[in-house]
Amino acid sequence: MPLTLASLVQHSALKLTVRAGADRLGTPVRWAHASELADPLPYMDGGELLLVTATNLDAEDPDTMRRYVQRLAGAGVAGIGFGVGVTYEDIPPALVDAAEEAGLPLLEVPRRTPFLAISKAVSAAIAAEQYRSVTAGFEAQRELTRAAIAGDGPAALLTRLAAHVDGWVALYDASGAVVAAAPDWAARRAARLTPDVERLRERPAPASAVVGDSDSDDRVELQSLGTGHRTRGALAVGTGAALGTAERYAVHSAVALLTLTTARSRSLQGAEQRLGAAVLRMLLAGQPDHARAVAGDLYGGLLDAPFRLLIAEAPAFTGTELLVEAMEAAASRSGETLLMVPEGERLVVLAADGGAAVAACAAHAARAEDDRPVREPMAEDGEVVIGLSAPAGPIAVSAAYKQAEQALSVARRRGRVLVEHEELAAGSVLPLLADDAVRAFADGMLRPLREHDAKGRGDLTASLRAWLSRHGQWDAAAADLGVHRHTLRYRMRRVEEILGRSLDDPDVRMELWLALKATAASSGTQ
Repeated sequence: MPLTLASLVQHSALKLTVRAGADRLGTPVRWAHASELADPLPYMDGGELLLVTATNLDAEDPDTMRRYVQRLAGAGVAGIGFGVGVTYEDIPPALVDAAEEAGLPLLEVPRRTPFLAISKAVSAAIAAEQYRSVTAGFEAQRELTRAAIAGDGPAALLTRLAAHVDGWVALYDASGAVVAAAPDWAARRAARLTPDVERLRERPAPASAVVGDSDSDDRVELQSLGTGHRTRGALAVGTGAALGTAERYAVHSAVALLTLTTARSRSLQGAEQRLGAAVLRMLLAGQPDHARAVAGDLYGGLLDAPFRLLIAEAPAFTGTELLVEAMEAAASRSGETLLMVPEGERLVVLAADGGAAVAACAAHAARAEDDRPVREPMAEDGEVVIGLSAPAGPIAVSAAYKQAEQALSVARRRGRVLVEHEELAAGSVLPLLADDAVRAFADGMLRPLREHDAKGRGDLTASLRAWLSRHGQWDAAAADLGVHRHTLRYRMRRVEEILGRSLDDPDVRMELWLALKATAASSGTQ
């Protein structure tokens, strides 16, 4: 327990007597300081027991004492120790009244008790408290270390830390999601601090911040986890008051252990990633049996159920970091296995179909889409583009890879963050005509007809569209145009003459129809 005025009053060798402020004796004492200055505040930090004999004070003047005591109380002085038998045989009533009025403890120090004895007692008590704190801190460090190496994950470590600080603690992953909390009820409270954790991760590690919880009186300290400039997670410690020395030792030990655990996990992930790359190469080479044998228990479960193949691409691999963090956090919470393999500016991922990781990928893409209100081809500025295959199994990984590549290509052209292969298979080919190269081809093919029409020589473009839409049926197309079928036949001959191509050729008809659709889409007409 910290040294208090009550502890000094109970010290039998000091013989101190309480003359005022008896209800404030629980005030902690940080030091004992003797000063006869009329204004000792420039030399005080707060929390001191000020020892005086009033050599330079008019201690019998009520106004002087009132001002003197109020300044001391306002500066956070713990109390006054007045030595009697030197300047005054007894404490002047003016000082006693001023201390009572200000609520500042006033202790009478008998002449036979030197101020030095009080200073030594305070120093010894503070040293003993520091020793107890350090000893308790080292014991907490040992307990936390045992919990960390037990192999039960961070839960045991967090439980012990919460007990040491007499509060609650929570662990966040790199994305700001709560991974574990102790006690269990703290998880909901910790989740409210995710925005603060996200702000903390923007600062180089190690970093810390003190935040408040609007729904409670907790004082919460956030500590980043990681080395160098990369934040790998965060630790929240919620208590009713500021941490003491022993509690801070425990928190610092927990931060070090969790950072070490995180770094070790990253090393293991590197080895797992190399193994995953070998498994992926075997699957793409059409060797599912060999891939399953190499995957073992690590990735074997992933290959036993339908999965999705995802290809994410960014000009710099760092552009995929937020996506990786989101998917890893979701997979960790749901107990899913992820196979992630970087390929230059690409990231290839195998994830369980319908699982939390795929859902996290979709949510990440949706947020990115919301941040890009104007759709245009993706610029090379770090934006992530994602292609997602249809559900597949080990024997169809090569096909799934091609599907993801196709979806990725379409996403890039359309200015989309994520495109699933099912969209291409179940949708229409017409959106693909929005490509600039396709529009340029269409404009070039139809330009001679439009130039002819612009000179007032007929409406060959509209006639061609009507004839193609009616599959070459003269009467029906002529009726749509409101002309005689012979007029329409003449116009189609003119189309052939101008374009130098035969409408009897099905490839020509197909190209002309697509050209008409492409130019209609670009102009907003049909």
